[in-house]
Amino acid sequence: MGSAKNTSTGSRKARIEELRRAERARDRRNRILVVAASAVVVAGLVAGGVVLVRSQSDDGKKDTASDSKAASGHFVTGTDGVKTWKGTLARNHVAKTVTYPMEPPVGGDHNQVWMNCNGDVYAKAVNNMNAVHSLEHGAVWVTYNSKASDADVKALAAKVKKTPYTLMSPVEDQKDPIMLSAWGKQRTVTGAGDKNVDAFFSEFVQGKQTPEPGAACTNGLSQ
Repeated sequence: MGSAKNTSTGSRKARIEELRRAERARDRRNRILVVAASAVVVAGLVAGGVVLVRSQSDDGKKDTASDSKAASGHFVTGTDGVKTWKGTLARNHVAKTVTYPMEPPVGGDHNQVWMNCNGDVYAKAVNNMNAVHSLEHGAVWVTYNSKASDADVKALAAKVKKTPYTLMSPVEDQKDPIMLSAWGKQRTVTGAGDKNVDAFFSEFVQGKQTPEPGAACTNGLSQ
């Protein structure tokens, strides 16, 4: 009887010890998994933070550089009266306000959204940065100020409405009453009946100066 009891007790102790060993092994595995998972999370957070900082730094540098170098150079007037920008016209998409060295602008960094330019006539001034994007797509931008006659404004609006890749809007701060602009090109015209209006449209609507010929002039921004 004593022998049987001892055997039973020994077996129970052995079983308990076996369970304890299994529990300790399980605890070790769990700790290893927790440490490994924590290391992965920390590594991910560190990597994400580095990427975010670098991204913000790069974006900041890009925006600053783009804003300060949106356009540099000067106009050269040809024998036909068309002024051509000689210098740099950057083409970066930026969110911040760009100050252009000419009014209306003929190129430079601009907003990522273009103004609709499928014969669109705007009664109010448009954002220069959106309009410049339209020029990049090959549009001609007709602008006028309060010195332009109502008859000329109406006649030019009628012409724009039937001409794809054009847009029209008031720009009060421009030098002359009526001006025509394309990417890197600009000229003043005397009125809607000026033969240079048709000549400018013919040469520069989707002309050779276009950085992105065939790009959309619809599905952009409208008033």
